[in-house]
Amino acid sequence: MTKRMNHPAWFLLPYWTLFFVFIIVPVIAAIFLSFTYFNAIQAPTFIGITNYIELITMDTVFMQYVLSNTLKFALIVGPVGYLLSFILAWVLAQIPQKYRTVFAIILYSPSLTMGVAMASMWRIIFSGDSQGYLNSLLLNWGVILEPIQFLQSPDYLMTIMIVVSLWSSMGVGFLAMLAGVLNIDQTLYEAAYVDGIRNRAQEIFYITIPSMKPQMLFGAVMAVVTTFQAGGIGVQLSGSNPTPQYAGQLIVNHIEDFGFIRYMMGYAATVSVVLLLIVYFISKITFRILGEKE
Repeated sequence: MTKRMNHPAWFLLPYWTLFFVFIIVPVIAAIFLSFTYFNAIQAPTFIGITNYIELITMDTVFMQYVLSNTLKFALIVGPVGYLLSFILAWVLAQIPQKYRTVFAIILYSPSLTMGVAMASMWRIIFSGDSQGYLNSLLLNWGVILEPIQFLQSPDYLMTIMIVVSLWSSMGVGFLAMLAGVLNIDQTLYEAAYVDGIRNRAQEIFYITIPSMKPQMLFGAVMAVVTTFQAGGIGVQLSGSNPTPQYAGQLIVNHIEDFGFIRYMMGYAATVSVVLLLIVYFISKITFRILGEKE
């Protein structure tokens, strides 16, 4: 009996159970609800692929604003945030440990305090009245004659969302890259200089990046998932869902709009499944680029 209980499967059982309950079951439920009309009160009614057809052919907000906004947001925040994570991780690895720890905490803390910082800092900076920090500066410098509604204007909202997201993009992926840089065998650098490497740029491309591919892959996957699941930022900044003129409307906002405001749970599940497929295919591309070839 004791030998049976020591089987590795028993140690994996808690993980399998939690993964099935919190990942597999919700995904299956979302796929099932995506083929139904469900208003959260009455029982779901099976309607086939009607929700998918309406999403593609009739949901002009999704096709004109939400999809393009999400792709624009993801294509800027994802790669730029990923590149910043690697650069800052590499720079921190070059400084003494006691300073490195302090700077790592400073860079990581925005991802932990995003909600608090959003209310206490960014909304004050971009406030639409003359008391907002940015408006106050521009008025004092004579750049503008009256306050700009930064968070209500479609001309500025997406740009501000990207800036704030990049500011908080030093999350778990950044820590993984920092750990990867610090754990590279230093003898590889010595051997590389003996073989002809001459500067830091060659050191990064020929030694650092190839030596930390697992951490680079993890950081890339986290960047993809984090970017596509970002949705609260536009609503928190503008204070409304939908965002003004759909300027900062992302797929997650669209799901919340139909699911928790209009109570069209079946349609919201359809959009969720589309988001899941987008994240899956981009993750597969990331694995193909950064994953091990063998």
